[in-house]
Amino acid sequence: MENPPIFTNDTIVFGILMLCLGLVFYTSSIKTGFWKSFYKIVPALLLCYLLPAIFNSLGIISPDWKELNADGELVEKSSKVYYIASRYLLPASLVLMTLSIDLKGIFNLGPKALIMFLTGTLGIIIGGPIAILLISAISPETVGGADFDAVWRGLSTLAGSWIGGGANQAAMLEIYQYNPDKYGGMVLVDIVVANLWMAILLIGIGKSNKIDRWLKADNSAIESLKQKVSNYADSITRNPTLTDYIIMLSIAFVTVGIAHWGAGGISDFLSDNFEVFNDKSSALSSFTSKFFWMITIATTIGILLSYTKAKQYEGAGASKIGSIFIYILVATIGMKMDLGMILENPGLIAIGLVWMTIHAVLLIGVAKLIKAPYFFLAVGSQANVGGAASAPVVAAAFHPSLATVGVLLAVFGYVVGTYGAILCTILMQIASGS
Repeated sequence: MENPPIFTNDTIVFGILMLCLGLVFYTSSIKTGFWKSFYKIVPALLLCYLLPAIFNSLGIISPDWKELNADGELVEKSSKVYYIASRYLLPASLVLMTLSIDLKGIFNLGPKALIMFLTGTLGIIIGGPIAILLISAISPETVGGADFDAVWRGLSTLAGSWIGGGANQAAMLEIYQYNPDKYGGMVLVDIVVANLWMAILLIGIGKSNKIDRWLKADNSAIESLKQKVSNYADSITRNPTLTDYIIMLSIAFVTVGIAHWGAGGISDFLSDNFEVFNDKSSALSSFTSKFFWMITIATTIGILLSYTKAKQYEGAGASKIGSIFIYILVATIGMKMDLGMILENPGLIAIGLVWMTIHAVLLIGVAKLIKAPYFFLAVGSQANVGGAASAPVVAAAFHPSLATVGVLLAVFGYVVGTYGAILCTILMQIASGS
């Protein structure tokens, strides 16, 4: 956003986001009349994401903007709400939702989760060059450009983002040296297309049973895992005390502190002692991402705690607190989406939409072929396109106990992200005739 929004104070912005969540949860709890019919069509989770996007589009709030400083210079400003949600609340939620994890049950889900994830990766790899070929037949200038202005170089950053995450995206920018002055256009495509696709996936969650019937999918393993976790929670459910809440928050945020400390230490150790990790053109450079290590450490601690007495805090509502943090994250993700941006660069947006459509069609085809449940399709896709910030959101929308499936796949995405993006870029370069 060029101009400052109406509200730039993060305290007020957070209040608006919580107002959105409060309205959605209150109205969705009304089981009669208009709201009952409304939420049969529009999933509550989607609305938690869409309302902040509308506020952003109307210029009421914004993740970033420009304003004049005291010297009359135009400076970049940004909200810290998403940063706090993704760096503090996300790892805290992962710990709380992992306390009751049945790791054996997750492994018993079988290979279909991994197959759908890799299908999503393949969809991104081949989707880019196919999109270039299709759009070039209609508008050659959209996919043109020479030297460091070549569009395929910019699209390489999308491949990095949509297979791995932010670290892989930065690596691709460094490897292919796309013109930094034009990079903002690629970020725009990333935000618009990825968020539109996430919205579609969220809509599908409300119709997952119908989709599973159409796919002829066997989701018995998923239902069995959900039932087993629910039965365990019911068996230990108690009226939580203040002590319970303090201990659960202590577990969560001590883990967040350890995760940040460990992430910084590992990242700095790799950077300081191994030159290969400092080479931004190396696929290994993504392992210096502090966000990657933060998510990995938080999830690992949560899994380890699930083998201790800490698991019993699920009976006091650990996953419910984790879900609160996830919904706050959803609202902050929605805040980053400006619906008006869709029309700003229609050519590049068209490439992104065609690209994502190919990704989706391949996922649906393979899911139909191997009879994979919609859960695996949605989480496998989001582990690629959304990464560790949103894959657990989609997974947890099915059931809090499934959030870890999203995290594990997203972490795997970080590992293969740069390699897959390089292959995709080579194919896009060929498709562009460069």
